[in-house]
Amino acid sequence: MEKKILIRENIAEYMQQLRNWTEEVKDTGLEEMAAFFRARLDGYEEHMSLWSRAYKYMGTLVPENVESLLDLGCGTGLELDEILQGRSKLEVTGIDLSEDMLGRLSAKHPQVHTIRADYFRYDFGKEIYDMVVSFESLHHFKPEKKLGLYRKIYNALKTGGIFIEADYIACCEDEEKLLMNLCDAKREKEGIEEEVFVHFDTPLTAEHEMELLETAGFSRVEMIECIDGAVFIRAEKEVL
Repeated sequence: MEKKILIRENIAEYMQQLRNWTEEVKDTGLEEMAAFFRARLDGYEEHMSLWSRAYKYMGTLVPENVESLLDLGCGTGLELDEILQGRSKLEVTGIDLSEDMLGRLSAKHPQVHTIRADYFRYDFGKEIYDMVVSFESLHHFKPEKKLGLYRKIYNALKTGGIFIEADYIACCEDEEKLLMNLCDAKREKEGIEEEVFVHFDTPLTAEHEMELLETAGFSRVEMIECIDGAVFIRAEKEVL
């Protein structure tokens, strides 16, 4: 029997609270992504500790036969704290925009190869990795941008490789549209081009997220868990 994954309880109440919040912040300025995290570096890991159970779960999803792993938006490496336990021979590459966060990651896990880059522009290579993961990093971007990234991830994976996305997922299309439209309005008001990364949540529904992964070429795309608001989606590059 297929496991039913509950993303959000009491959607009507949640959506009313979200509409109230959007009214409160509609005139608040957007923050550039790297600057946002640089200003909050010292309290980042404490803030993210609310997903401690989700990080631990991520650690259980990496099979023993995985030898090479790419982490997109790795930050200070909270998911890698779990993934690397007892895995000294695992080759890990972490990509992030924030040099400060990568510095914290390298201090904890010097064996991780870190790359300061925009993962939408960086060339991951072809059939390099057994597994790609991303934790709470991809919910700031529009579908067309994600589709290009998912195609790159697909190409970077070896045949039979796995992509695990753990992220903030919209509970319904109303949430998706509300936040996307507000972000667009803010960009237009402030004259911020689409190429500039801003820290504003624009999550897609699980259905739309999985459709993008399937369009990118992945097979066996499934939502496997939701832990404290972090939804886990697993996508496999089919063995030919």
